[in-house]
Amino acid sequence: MKFIVSSTALLSHLQTISRVINSKNSMAILDNFLFRLERNKLTMTASDQETTMTTSVEVIEAEGEGLFAVNAKILLDPLKELPDQPLTFEIDDNNLEIFLYFQNGKYNFIGVNGDEYPQKMPLSDSAITFKVEAQQLLNGIGCTLFATADDELRPIMNGIYMDIFPENVTFVSSDTHKLVRFKNAAIQPGVKASFILPKKPANLLKNILPKEPGEVLVTFDDKNACFTLTNFVLNCRLIEGNYPNYNSVIPQSGPNRLIIDRSMFTNVLRRVSVFSNQASSLVKLQLQENQMVVSAQNIDFSTSAEETIECNYSGDNLVIGFSANYLIEILNNIPSQQIVLELSDATRAGIILPLENKENGELLMLLMPMMLTDF
Repeated sequence: MKFIVSSTALLSHLQTISRVINSKNSMAILDNFLFRLERNKLTMTASDQETTMTTSVEVIEAEGEGLFAVNAKILLDPLKELPDQPLTFEIDDNNLEIFLYFQNGKYNFIGVNGDEYPQKMPLSDSAITFKVEAQQLLNGIGCTLFATADDELRPIMNGIYMDIFPENVTFVSSDTHKLVRFKNAAIQPGVKASFILPKKPANLLKNILPKEPGEVLVTFDDKNACFTLTNFVLNCRLIEGNYPNYNSVIPQSGPNRLIIDRSMFTNVLRRVSVFSNQASSLVKLQLQENQMVVSAQNIDFSTSAEETIECNYSGDNLVIGFSANYLIEILNNIPSQQIVLELSDATRAGIILPLENKENGELLMLLMPMMLTDF
């Protein structure tokens, strides 16, 4: 078996799918890329058993066909240092000895039998399919991924819940401290269904979707999902279980309403939180008509800080505590210069919204308050 391929094309595809490979694998074969040569098409696969990503590249010349696997590190590390040039692979079909020839030299290593590579799980005949623009899927994942949990006891919270309706898809994530709900009416699947997308494949999609033109074909059943993009195919095992009723924990519009510049609020929180208890990052917000006082203190080190901000606030005088870290994280993930903070009282969750939503998108973030025990 022999083929010639562009080093740049090969490297870019391998680097993308290499993110699937774990640093420690239960099976040695999973340290490898799987290559399949068919005519002038070279298909490459990386897997951790739960998630599999496949991509392909056209080769310049090809002789023979076959299947083989190559250690990812042995191949990737030298390719990163090579300038753009044609690479010639010669594989001995009997013992899988591989010679890689390039402009000023050659590499020699032994491949692995590709038949040992685990197969991706097939989807059932009852699988549901819909199409979505790559940018719209990216919007949903990008808004919600940061709020997923790392909870071994409740794995259903460790992914993005995609609640699918005929006229929209709602993306939801929560770690019990914060919750994000993004309703995207630009996606109209025409079906009613739902699934929980694990964090790892969601991260992989977030990385590759910005470079993918056109539509993504989403196919899923009750255990697995497949995302077919222009240049990549991602298969993953879904998180099984029933996601909590997220709408039931979202309070109705609070009577106390703050409108403020997002960047200014974030900068104030960053400065003041330096003086908070580092374990809790607790900050206190004192709200009264058109004014907010942001303060923090650390009793253990006798430090404190306070800043006063002129703002658009209407409602009752209110004092409430939040984790500055969580609040900053939420503010960093709202694509709007002006944000709205709706509050009921000091014991109920605050709702944080963009002042103006993007077309066909409705974003809502929720943050649980903290007891002001240190004040």
